[in-house]
Amino acid sequence: MARQNEEIVSSSGGIHNVLATGTVVKGSIITESDFRLDGRIEGDIHCKGKIVVGPKGSIVGNIISDNAEILGEMDGTMRIREKLVFKSSAVVKGDIYIQTLEIEPGSRFNGTCTMGKDPMETSEKTPKIPAVEPPVK
Repeated sequence: MARQNEEIVSSSGGIHNVLATGTVVKGSIITESDFRLDGRIEGDIHCKGKIVVGPKGSIVGNIISDNAEILGEMDGTMRIREKLVFKSSAVVKGDIYIQTLEIEPGSRFNGTCTMGKDPMETSEKTPKIPAVEPPVK
């Protein structure tokens, strides 16, 4: 039986979460550590580390994270505190609010990009991503 959601210790000694290919989650995910998505999420992701959407990964929802690297598909709003990278296989539709953006040739982005301001701040013109409450322990 294949493991679908697992915790892996990375080579740097930190822990990160993985959502495997073939796994679909409908709902929001909140994580304190790095997160790799190779499956599909229909909902929001709040990550205090780095999120990587693998080449077969997809998300329909919003991302709030410190850093992000997109290799797969994303449809929604992203608010990234530090650096956002679109790899050559990325297909992104939606608005992004970032400090630093790196786009490889071959990636596709359709949306608006706001840079320089604090990506977590909203204005009257900026749609606010709904807050997701952490689960009760």
